[in-house]
Amino acid sequence: MLKTLRKFRAEKGGLAAVEFALILPAMLALVFGAIEVTNVLIVKSDTTNLASTAADLIAQESTVNNADMTNVFNSLTALIYPYNSASAKIVITSIVDDGHGGGKVAWSDAKNGTARSVGSSVTVPAGLITTGGSVVYAEVTYTYTSPAAYLVKIPVTMTNNFYSHPRRVAQISRVP
Repeated sequence: MLKTLRKFRAEKGGLAAVEFALILPAMLALVFGAIEVTNVLIVKSDTTNLASTAADLIAQESTVNNADMTNVFNSLTALIYPYNSASAKIVITSIVDDGHGGGKVAWSDAKNGTARSVGSSVTVPAGLITTGGSVVYAEVTYTYTSPAAYLVKIPVTMTNNFYSHPRRVAQISRVP
């Protein structure tokens, strides 16, 4: 029996397989973790791009109608591809000077979310809206859920806001 144990101890043939079996789970966790972190960073960047693009597209107009808003929301949906566009809540609001250094909602539209109430007050950074002027405000909230839900069980919610001044007029009007 002792002779058999010495023989077993001297055998090195399966050592690499045993080491590989011990290291494989850690290596897989590192690879899949790196992929998930990369996906989250890409979606965070896309969220920023959605907010700035939404405000910029509307700020180029002098009037906005339903077809314009549909086109803008469709183009924003294309920007988030290949990620789930239903997880993106986009609110585009025109905020006008309220005469007291603040802003109030002139009009608001939303996709997968709730538009702001017309006439409601909005806090904006000081000096952003000039007297008689306005600003386009885009708010984007994206909830990222991992395709590998067994690795990352908690959805990651990212938000971004962007202000843009109208380029052609002082206030962009909204027509049905």
